[in-house]
Amino acid sequence: MYIPKYYKINDEEISFQFIEENGFATVFSQHNGGPYATHLPLLVDRTKRELYGHFAKPNYHWKDIETQEVLVVFQGPHCYISPSWYETHDTVPTWNYVSIHVYGQAEIVKDEQEILSALHNLVSKYELPTSPYKLENVDPNYMAGLSKGIVPFKIKINRIEGKWKLSQNHSIERQKLVIEQLEQIPTDDTKQIAKLMKENLEGLEKLKTSHR
Repeated sequence: MYIPKYYKINDEEISFQFIEENGFATVFSQHNGGPYATHLPLLVDRTKRELYGHFAKPNYHWKDIETQEVLVVFQGPHCYISPSWYETHDTVPTWNYVSIHVYGQAEIVKDEQEILSALHNLVSKYELPTSPYKLENVDPNYMAGLSKGIVPFKIKINRIEGKWKLSQNHSIERQKLVIEQLEQIPTDDTKQIAKLMKENLEGLEKLKTSHR
């Protein structure tokens, strides 16, 4: 991924937190001699540096995924940035966004206990705390039938790239103008980008204060 130095996420903990908060990913690899992608939720284990998920068995993406390095893309909030928000029109439109790329080696998981643990963790993450649904309450025979229709896998993380494109190449004054405009647009992505830009500026202010 092309990452100018002022957009690069250097703190891996920030990347892991982002993956945990934006777990629906796209897995890319070569399949049958061409590029192939599957969209699915993934869990991350920071300690083991592994991602966990499962393919639908009829999706033959899993057939040759162990023979190569795979790329997993976690896409966060993104939005259009208009030049009309600046103090000058001598500039062009752009797009602010956050994206994490993970590179690693995939392995098909065959251990039943590891499979059940990953499925339980996935359900626990996305079910509301007040939800009455519990995977352990599902009939074991029904679960066994469903398990035959999936191919669990894990990806050992070799490398992580993080891009935090939040107008850092513009002046602080201009960034504040962008934040003001984004906060007036009633969509989740624009509000999230505004929040991240604000947090980034606050971090810069704290850094300046600590060096005085």
